[in-house]
Amino acid sequence: MATKPVPPRPVPRLYLATPEVDDPTALVASLPGLLAGADVAAVLLRLKPTDQRTMISRIKALAPAIQDGGAALLLDGHVEMVARAGADGAHVTGIEALAEAMPSLKPDRIAGVGGLPTRHDSMAAGEAGADYVLFGEPDAQGQRPAVEAIAERLEWWAELFEPPCVGYAASLEEAREFAAAGADFVLVGDFIWADPRGAAAALEDAEQTIRQAHAATSGKVKAEQG
Repeated sequence: MATKPVPPRPVPRLYLATPEVDDPTALVASLPGLLAGADVAAVLLRLKPTDQRTMISRIKALAPAIQDGGAALLLDGHVEMVARAGADGAHVTGIEALAEAMPSLKPDRIAGVGGLPTRHDSMAAGEAGADYVLFGEPDAQGQRPAVEAIAERLEWWAELFEPPCVGYAASLEEAREFAAAGADFVLVGDFIWADPRGAAAALEDAEQTIRQAHAATSGKVKAEQG
């Protein structure tokens, strides 16, 4: 009996993490151009800790630049500010933080989660209703799994589970690897902002690399099915 062909997987999309934002002025100016030049699904806003009122005003300053560019605005933590600042959701770390965040984020806002060291934690996050799971980000000590281990986890998740998975890429090579492994989104951040050519060129490169990896993988799948 012939096996049913697997429907083609959509091209993974970019998820852009900002630097830690203190004064948002430069970012407000640059984001519209960045979002117009690459297919960015969402922006993860990292805020420099200060008083809540100041942080909310920073989020509100950045929101139009992100949302009018067609991207979702997620806060890195700070679940309690999401609704007040007009953000689209939040990214939290660990199962306990997800459980605490769900009542205030659901059903209207996005709840993403990372800090999932085991497969069991990942499955628990999916069962709890996370909108996506993130693999490969550094822990509090700056340690992260090997690239092969991250790719393996993404592949496992993409094959078995419905919620999207995100690969945290610290370089262009990792973005390629994680797109090929089956990530629905690739989170890029520090290496984009550090690029001497500017963030726009780096972001375009990341999108191109992801598309090439996806095309190569799709071609391989078709050949195996043929």
